[in-house]
Amino acid sequence: MNNVQKQKRANKSLPFFFKDEFKVSLIIISISLILLISTFNFDIVPPILNRGIQPATFPKGLLVLIIILTSLVYYLSFKKPWEIKKKLPKPFFLTIISFILFAVISKILDFFLAISVLSIFVSYCWGERRIFYLILVSIIFPIIVFIFFETILGLRFPPGIITNIYYQV
Repeated sequence: MNNVQKQKRANKSLPFFFKDEFKVSLIIISISLILLISTFNFDIVPPILNRGIQPATFPKGLLVLIIILTSLVYYLSFKKPWEIKKKLPKPFFLTIISFILFAVISKILDFFLAISVLSIFVSYCWGERRIFYLILVSIIFPIIVFIFFETILGLRFPPGIITNIYYQV
């Protein structure tokens, strides 16, 4: 019992830059900053060729969001330190499998169908068991993705069962 208490105190006395939370956050933020700086070298598309926003705008926004969320996770790790686990949980592996399933369904059938299946499967794997909410997520999430990419970014989706109905192909 005494050794456990000494180990806990020893971990708290380490400087912040030796802790895993800091190392992981620093790596993610550093890579994001390097990529963000590289987006300033993207070509600017003339207004006549531009559909939606400039090509560099989306990566910049995404990288800034990653930096903000990583900083938030690091800040929250002060209140609740990370638990060290020897084995990854089963939902992690099921999520990886669901991304492979997503790629297959989006190539063979339809992108929106794949997003619906992905959202149901991942939600179910991570503990959501209420059917109403699973169906709600599978309907609302693809609609949000569609509105974002189609209207804000001005991008068309690849042909598929549902997209062919929308684009009337």
